[in-house]
Amino acid sequence: MNEQFYSWGMIFLGLLALTLGGEILVRSASTLAALAKIPPLVIGLTVVAFGTSAPELGVSLQAATSGSADVAVGNVVGSNIFNVLFILGVSGVITPLVVSSRLIRLDVPLMIGASLLVWMFASDGQIGRWDGMVLFVCLLGYIAFCIRMAKREASSVKAEFAGEYGGDIPSRANYALPVVMVAVGLVLLGLGAKWLVGGAVAVATWFGVSELVIGLTIVAAGTSLPEVVTSVVASVRGERDIAVGNVVGSNLFNLACVLGISAMVSRDGVAVSANAIWFDMPVMVLVAAACLPIFFTGNRISRAEGVVFLVGFVAYTTYLIIVA
Repeated sequence: MNEQFYSWGMIFLGLLALTLGGEILVRSASTLAALAKIPPLVIGLTVVAFGTSAPELGVSLQAATSGSADVAVGNVVGSNIFNVLFILGVSGVITPLVVSSRLIRLDVPLMIGASLLVWMFASDGQIGRWDGMVLFVCLLGYIAFCIRMAKREASSVKAEFAGEYGGDIPSRANYALPVVMVAVGLVLLGLGAKWLVGGAVAVATWFGVSELVIGLTIVAAGTSLPEVVTSVVASVRGERDIAVGNVVGSNLFNLACVLGISAMVSRDGVAVSANAIWFDMPVMVLVAAACLPIFFTGNRISRAEGVVFLVGFVAYTTYLIIVA
């Protein structure tokens, strides 16, 4: 019993460190990007999206390099499902999400394409190093695409992102503090990832369930907390493009960056279980594809559609628990 409490305590501390480290990293990296004269729209769609995906990166790297490949894969796949069904669902229930950003609407097909690409790479039971390199190159192409398309974005969308990420910019003489804070955020992410993965593996062993299920549920939901905060707060403020852009951008970073880097640094790549290949990854692709009719018919997520997303999340999670 004491070991079980210890494991849950490690999970709690890990989630706390990951959330705090991710928040520090987002704020300090955004400040550095602003100092580098990067437009607020690009900061919101790339720097912030990467920062909110930093917990997933830390956890998947730790899991992949410590022999817990199921946690690494489950973390990414589960986070992408959680981001769309739960976060967009809750955000849509709070306020209907009218998506006016052309860039975000273009990101949805990219998210579907990236999901299909990862599923194809995993079909042989492994996401190898070369697969990871391809995914990472795709990430670099996506960042270049964002920078180019941001110049053509509507002024109303630019103003929304400028209001959130284009505040007072410190003088260049003060760049040392955000650099130090980036380092602090990275340290917290590293510690949090180690604690969370260790605790999750122990809990999976204790309850006799697979590490994949733990990765798809507890770990995925925990590492998605920064996205929850960003999108829900943006919805309450009426910043609809930020609420949606954070989710879509984070999902793209999870697939191309988190899985890509994890596969590159792991000696034998990242092994993918049959359950993930034939059930969870198809669900991830279907969830991403579900955004297409919503974003391209009226460019909005209504409250009713938000409820449908939440019901889908509850059904998926309930199925995982019952099977486990």
